[in-house]
Amino acid sequence: MRVFFLAAAVFCILYYVILAVYSRKFTSTFAGFWLAAGGVHLVLGCVPPFSAAGRITAGAVAAAWLLFLCVEIRIIRAMTSGGKEKADCVIVLGAQVRGRNITDSLKRRLDRTVQYLQKFPETRVIVSGGQGRGEAITEADAMEEYLVKNGVDKSLIFKEDKSTSTRENLRFSRKYADVKKEKIGIVTNGFHMYRASLIAGEEGYENICTIPASSNPVYQLNYLVREFFALLQFYALRRHRRKR
Repeated sequence: MRVFFLAAAVFCILYYVILAVYSRKFTSTFAGFWLAAGGVHLVLGCVPPFSAAGRITAGAVAAAWLLFLCVEIRIIRAMTSGGKEKADCVIVLGAQVRGRNITDSLKRRLDRTVQYLQKFPETRVIVSGGQGRGEAITEADAMEEYLVKNGVDKSLIFKEDKSTSTRENLRFSRKYADVKKEKIGIVTNGFHMYRASLIAGEEGYENICTIPASSNPVYQLNYLVREFFALLQFYALRRHRRKR
């Protein structure tokens, strides 16, 4: 167990360094988790393995890894399937815009949408995303602009430009689609697809199909682990939402 902890510590710290060098930031999104995790594993590696603390730690780690793997299997299944069914319309979930420029994650969602529309050219497109800090225009405007430049008929594009979260993306987009009768495609990066599908179900979407987009391979592991914690929060708050 000590070897595992020490190896995990080295891996986490090295991955943090890779993220910091690649992004040229020491505080890029969620990167601090890896530095903290490396430190924790380093400390755990120093706990005597046959002490009471060592046995308790081993049990807790085993339970945590089991939970992590169960959740990640669901995320990866959603990430690696879908995109083949014909939808009446697709909703492209928004992501950060810097000024007027789309970020890599959003570009990948839009490129996947263009690819999908080449196969199903009559599908309506709902681009969903409001305007946040550091954004000169709404995410919906930036998405529409990119899609039109890449050959998508503007008359097929509907803009939802008020939302600030995935739940609001899906809630406010219902204005442009019949979520009870139509088949609705959801476009987002693969790591985010499983949670987006769960939220869609809670928001009344009865017939969805998933259209996962790729992610930057350097950040992929970072995204997957971050999504694990996002899903834990989603499940923790689900009972509260049902009571409202």
